[in-house]
Amino acid sequence: MRRTLEVGAVVLACLAVVTPASALEPDGPHLAHAQRNAEIWAAEDVEIDAKLASLEELFGKKPNIIYILTDDIGWGELGWQGGGKHRGTPSEELDAMAFDGMRFWSAYAEPSCTPTRIAINTGRHPVRTGLLTVLWPGQVDGLSAEEVTTAELLSEVGYSTAMWGKWHLGDLPEHAPENQGYDYAYYGLFNGAPDFWQASYEDQSGTFPFADFPGNDAYLDGAGIDLSVAGYVGRKGEGRTPIEGAPGILAPERQEAFENESISQITKFVQDHAQDDNPFFVYWASYALQLAASQEFSDDPSVDKNNRQASFMALHNKHVRQLLDTLKEEGIAENTLVVWMSDNGPMYAFWPTAGYTLLQGAKGDVLEGGIRVPAMAWWPGMIEPMQDPMDVIHVTDLFTTAARIGGALDKIPNDRITDGVDQTSLLLNGEGHGRRNFIAHYSGEVLGAFRYDDFKIHIKEGHGGLPGMDFFNIMRDPGEKYGALYPGLWVVQPMQQLLGMHMGRVEQFPHRSPMTPEEARLKAQSH
Repeated sequence: MRRTLEVGAVVLACLAVVTPASALEPDGPHLAHAQRNAEIWAAEDVEIDAKLASLEELFGKKPNIIYILTDDIGWGELGWQGGGKHRGTPSEELDAMAFDGMRFWSAYAEPSCTPTRIAINTGRHPVRTGLLTVLWPGQVDGLSAEEVTTAELLSEVGYSTAMWGKWHLGDLPEHAPENQGYDYAYYGLFNGAPDFWQASYEDQSGTFPFADFPGNDAYLDGAGIDLSVAGYVGRKGEGRTPIEGAPGILAPERQEAFENESISQITKFVQDHAQDDNPFFVYWASYALQLAASQEFSDDPSVDKNNRQASFMALHNKHVRQLLDTLKEEGIAENTLVVWMSDNGPMYAFWPTAGYTLLQGAKGDVLEGGIRVPAMAWWPGMIEPMQDPMDVIHVTDLFTTAARIGGALDKIPNDRITDGVDQTSLLLNGEGHGRRNFIAHYSGEVLGAFRYDDFKIHIKEGHGGLPGMDFFNIMRDPGEKYGALYPGLWVVQPMQQLLGMHMGRVEQFPHRSPMTPEEARLKAQSH
C-alpha cells in the first residue's frame, strides 16, 4: 500500500501544477480524467453555457431542480428494465417518464439508505464525512454541520429549497434539514422498520415481523428511546414542530398517509412557486418502497398481493405522474430538471415483501445488486427523449450537477474532496458525453470495490504475494458471475495506480473522524 500511495502522490503532484487553486477538489482518478479531456470539455462547456443562458433568458431565471430518491428499488425492478407489471409491481407512469427522457442503465448509489442520503446531499462518499452507519432511533450521530448540502449551495444563489420524505440523517435539531439549507421540510426521522415495531408488539400473531419488540412504553423506560414523534415540519430559522395526525405517528399506515400528504404539499409548492422570480429546488426522499402496503392499491389486479411493496409502487407511480402533470400545467416543465433514482438495491429480509434484481447481491453489498440502481432524468425540451446511455453516473453527481445548472459551482468548498462529477454534458448532449470513468465503492470505511470504465475490481485479501482482487468486465457480465484474478493480470498495475491516486487524495484531504468510534460500533472487532 505504501508504494501505491507514493505512485498516487507523484501523479497528483504533476496534476496539481495545472489545476486552478479556486476549483473544487475532485478525487484523484477524476482529476486525471479531467486533465486528459480538458480541451474537449472546455469546448463542450461553452455550448452548454449557451444552452443554459438561452433557457434562462426564456424563463427569466435558472432552471428548477427536483430530485426524487426512492427506497430499496432494485436494478431491473421497473418496467423499462424488465420488471413492472411482469413482476407484479406496475410502474407504467415511471416508465413513461423514463422513455420521455434519459434512462440510465449504469447508475450507482451507495450500498444503503443513510449513506446514499449523505451522498446526494453533499456530493461526497460518506466515509469522508465521519457518518459511517445507517442510523437508528435514539442515535446522536448525524450529518455534520461542517458538510455543505445541495440546498445550502442553491440557497446561496437564490433558490427556494424544500424537502419531503425520509430524512434519515440524524434525529437531533442540529442535523435536521431546516438546519442543513432547506427553507421548508416535511420529514420523517427514521427508516420504515419502526412503523412496524409497536404493531408487532400489539399483534402477537406473527403477521408483523418484530415480535420481540417490548412495546413503546417499555422501550422508553428501558432504553430511553422515545418513539412518540415520527417526523417534523421544519422551517429555516424557526425550528420544527411534530407532524400531527396519521403521517406523524409510527404505524404501518403512516407511510401511505405521509406520502399522500407529501404529494399534496409538493404539487401546491410547485403551483405557488411556478411564477416566482427565483427558481426552486425540491428533494423528495419518498418512502416508496418500504415495508408498508398501500391500502388504495392493495386490490389492484396488476399488483402482487403478497408483496406489500408492490401496492406502494402503484401509489408512487400515481404520485410521480401528479408531479409531472403539475409541472406541465404550470408551464414550467421545460425549465425543470427532474431526476428519479433509487437509494440502493433490494432488501430481501422480509420476502416476499421486497424489491428484486437479477444482479448478484442486495442492499448493503458492494456487489452490483446492492449499488447499481434504476435512475432516469426528465427535462422536456432539454433532454432528448428515448435515450438509454451506457455512461456511468453516481448519486454524488447529482450534487455537482445541480451546482452547475444552478450557477453555484463556485460555492462548492475546495477544502475537501467532492466526489460528484458534473454530468450536465451527459444530460444535454447525450450518450458518450458523461464525465465519469471511476467509482469507489465503500462499505462503511472499507473500500470494497471500484469500477474503472467497464472493469470492476473486488478488493480482498491477497495471498502468496499475489494481489487481492477479483476482476470483472461489468458490461459483459453485470451479474458478476465470472470474476477471477488471472484474466485481470494486465490491469493489476493500472488499478494499483488508480488506487494510489484515490488514497493519495485521502492523505491530502483526510476524512472527518468517525462520529461513533470503531470500538463502539456493532461490527467484528479485531484483536
